[in-house]
Amino acid sequence: MTTTRRVRVRAPELVGRGGWINTGGRTLSLAELRGRCVLVDFWTSCCANCLHVLDELRPLEERYADVLVVVGVHSPKFEHEREHEAVLAAVERYGVHHPVLDDPDLVTWGEYAARAWPTLALVDPEGYLVASMAGEGHAPGIAALVDELVTEHDAKGTLRRGDGPYVAPPPPATPLRFPGKAVLLPGGTLLVSDSAHHSLVELGPDGETVLRRIGSGDRGRADGDAATARFNEPQGLVVLPPEVAATTGYDVLVADTVNHALRGIRLADGTVTTAVDLAAAAGTLEVVTGTVPGVVSPWDLAWWQGRVAVAAAGVHLLLSYDPVGGEVGILAGTTVEGLKDGPAADGWLAQPSGLAAAGDRLWFADSETSALRWLDAAGELHTAAGQGLFDFGQVDGPATGALFQHPLGVAVLPDGSIAVADTYNHAIRRYDETTGEVSTLATGVTEPSDIVLVDGEIVVVESGGHRLTRPVSPGVLRSVSGRRHRTRRPVTELAPGELTLDVVFEPVPGQKLDDRYGAATRLEVSASPPELLRGGAGTGADLSRRLVLSGDVTEGVLAVVAQAASCDDGDAENPACHLTRQDWGVPIRVTADGVRRLGLVLRGMDD
Repeated sequence: MTTTRRVRVRAPELVGRGGWINTGGRTLSLAELRGRCVLVDFWTSCCANCLHVLDELRPLEERYADVLVVVGVHSPKFEHEREHEAVLAAVERYGVHHPVLDDPDLVTWGEYAARAWPTLALVDPEGYLVASMAGEGHAPGIAALVDELVTEHDAKGTLRRGDGPYVAPPPPATPLRFPGKAVLLPGGTLLVSDSAHHSLVELGPDGETVLRRIGSGDRGRADGDAATARFNEPQGLVVLPPEVAATTGYDVLVADTVNHALRGIRLADGTVTTAVDLAAAAGTLEVVTGTVPGVVSPWDLAWWQGRVAVAAAGVHLLLSYDPVGGEVGILAGTTVEGLKDGPAADGWLAQPSGLAAAGDRLWFADSETSALRWLDAAGELHTAAGQGLFDFGQVDGPATGALFQHPLGVAVLPDGSIAVADTYNHAIRRYDETTGEVSTLATGVTEPSDIVLVDGEIVVVESGGHRLTRPVSPGVLRSVSGRRHRTRRPVTELAPGELTLDVVFEPVPGQKLDDRYGAATRLEVSASPPELLRGGAGTGADLSRRLVLSGDVTEGVLAVVAQAASCDDGDAENPACHLTRQDWGVPIRVTADGVRRLGLVLRGMDD
């Protein structure tokens, strides 16, 4: 099977006001990369799915080092991500070992008609676009396309092999590097996930003295003793009750984020074991949208209602894990990204990233909706403060109008109020349910990602500052009236009335649609507000659908979830199968001059 050839489209040039990172100060252009396959990765540092793609691309970069150049284009969602220093930090934090263009104004994003994070675009050695892909899970398909391009352009004499333009920055030297989460141990010391060092560090009660390190510091996944075990960007930690620890043989569970696993730590000697492979367990879980993808990205943990609660940021779920019985279950969410309260099985979450248990409530920082939310023991979701996927800022006052910006951590204070690590605002905020008010406890804290109480005092994991700090003065509350923001994405203008929605999906060379167990494709459409759609909402198998837009609602967001199952072509008895899935939130404006077709590319090229 070969790729479909259409009118060839020259790939737009790569431009961005923020400049280039990982090039030794050089400005790159597609012209100078001519002769190489170029994979353009549109990403933003807040997006868990984008981080999954970074990890998927590592083997491809190694395998095709002499013919493929990966270029990241950082396309920000949040205001903080428009700052060049924040992009520099994110490139280091997530181990990005290819050139990155900082495009704070989404110029190149617009030129490539990207509509989702992440989006990938493959450019051939002559500078023409070959395919676009939205979402994650495309690595096998990219490999098939690159193999085909290498064969074709080697024969034509248009392939140029050699080293890529990546220039490694100077290595940093701090005891902690982008620490993620921390937990107080029974003896009064602190265990910290040293995320960018791929290890755990035990600190003294002062939060500074290094007592020991657990993990070799090399990215990977290996059980064993403290010196040889490996993690991959670990985050959340939870201390198990003594009776549970006695049964399991480990005292602490770790959210090993990029490995999509929970790892057990025996504190006596630092031995590391794998408690559960969440990627494998996810395949046994069902939600209303189908089977849960394996890219779980556990970001935080808490002991709640006799089990470990897991903030599964990568699939927008809250999970539960029983360390004794080994069962994994779903507490809340459908895998659809958004903010929707009510029955937990029908609710929408958006990268839950911080957890704190308090009685019958599980509080969580829902980072992509910039919201503070909670799940109750009866199975109902609630929102204390937060407006949705596209509204954020730094505003105190009544919780109904208060705004955060991508918070990652929460903690229950002694008086029952909730402290929030308001990460992208560099602040520690406080929600008081008795007054319904949000206030500010501290500012100037560099990307705080977690909060721990030590003898009633707030200790903050200052991730961007590579340290633990105590920035809060007891009893001091402030009110901040900062700016309100909306996600700065181009609005698509559509005409009222009938509209054709086309989701493009083309199997890559060597694959075909897999309809052995039913329909190979699935499309779900909804809108915010719901009144935006007069017809076409719901779920079906066809990737093309007739929608009817209201003429009374002039602005809103179309939420589109599409997936396609494909498998390797040929006569193999057990062909490898692949599920491609993507969520889009498309901001639209209804106007008489708008178009009557909306095309979204899952994989392929839109006509």
